[in-house]
Amino acid sequence: MIQRILLNMAIASEAVLANKIRSLLTALGIIFGVAAVIAMLAIGSGAQQEILEQIELVGVNNIVISPVVEQSEGDVEAEEGTVGTQETKKNLSLGLNFMDVESIQKIVPGIEMISPEIVLDTEVTREGFRRTAKLVGVDNTFFQISGFDLDEGEFFNQEQIQKGVPVCIIGKAIKSKFFSREEPIGKYIKVGKHWLKVIGVLEERVISDKSITNLGIRDYNMDIYTPLSTALIRYENRLMVTNSLIQEARRNRNQDQSGINYHQLDRLVIKVSNTDQINSIAQVISKMLSRKHSDVVDYEITIPELLLKQQQRTKNIFNYVLGGIAGISLLVGGIGIMNIMLASVLERIKEIGLRLSLGAKKVDIIYQFLLEAVMISFSGGAVGVILGLTIAFGIAELADIPTIVSGFSILLSFGVAVTVGIIFGIAPAKRAANQDPITSLRYE
Repeated sequence: MIQRILLNMAIASEAVLANKIRSLLTALGIIFGVAAVIAMLAIGSGAQQEILEQIELVGVNNIVISPVVEQSEGDVEAEEGTVGTQETKKNLSLGLNFMDVESIQKIVPGIEMISPEIVLDTEVTREGFRRTAKLVGVDNTFFQISGFDLDEGEFFNQEQIQKGVPVCIIGKAIKSKFFSREEPIGKYIKVGKHWLKVIGVLEERVISDKSITNLGIRDYNMDIYTPLSTALIRYENRLMVTNSLIQEARRNRNQDQSGINYHQLDRLVIKVSNTDQINSIAQVISKMLSRKHSDVVDYEITIPELLLKQQQRTKNIFNYVLGGIAGISLLVGGIGIMNIMLASVLERIKEIGLRLSLGAKKVDIIYQFLLEAVMISFSGGAVGVILGLTIAFGIAELADIPTIVSGFSILLSFGVAVTVGIIFGIAPAKRAANQDPITSLRYE
């Protein structure tokens, strides 16, 4: 049995090689179909990996609250026929502040951690080097929520946090720029007008420009972190709101203060315990802040993970469309194989009759034509794999779109190609075996 199959395989190989151009044209559908499947899956895997990396950057189960500086609005003229006018009074909002943090911690259930941030633009100077950077006032919960680990040194201790000690933790890029030839731990670096002692260096975190743009995040490697109290006491005096400040704000509430950043905090990141409750917790926080801010919408609440998941769903739909197109290409390739093989049956009546006269059986004819179809699909699949890999790597290099080629995608596309060859080769093989060479030659 094996010898018979090998003999039929040799005959099928001769037939395929004898018609190289026709075999190549027959295999084109398989080639492009396999290439499309590999390229599509590579793009989809790259997009999936990018989404996972972005989720890791913003943190899992996080709610981000950002302050919005109230903008001035133009006066609306009274409509004709309106009797009298009424002065529009401006509601008072104290902005995003530490009292909001305290209220959220006490009132809203299901919160695991909360991290307030103060971000200041500044200049960093050391031993003749100077460049702009951001000084970020945080506490240790910031590093836990963001998933930051130390490359060396230590995090802030309670004394440094409570007393506003001039210490800092620097990003990896800051270390490379200002401490390229020495260890930074224990050294001082001038940030703005003050010298801060370096107590830690964060591990490098690779962030693409696309992630910075899409997520509105910073390049954390270029940041310098200091305790919140240090930022408040030594850099920008955003003190806790007192009764006197509230009264003063009420006296001046009708003055145009639009465009002035009156917020104490520049960012507030809240980590919830349960993903299923993230929407409901965000709604509770929104209602609470609306009441505390006197219905002034000077804050923005976003759920980065949900936005990224929505983006992933959109990309999945796109991948399904590409997958459908690739599947149609393979289907068309299989139809092309069957069409050419059916047409070649009539051209090869003499060959079929000669083999039958030499003792071949119908099953040998079936094996021969079926193996021809499989060889065409097999070779087309192999060329398609090479073309698909070339397209995937070309897209990554030229279009700056991340692609990941997996062994699964190669095996899947190649296996489907061979299967298509088998399925669409059965009908021509049976038709060839059922031909009557004597009757066919009589009508020629």
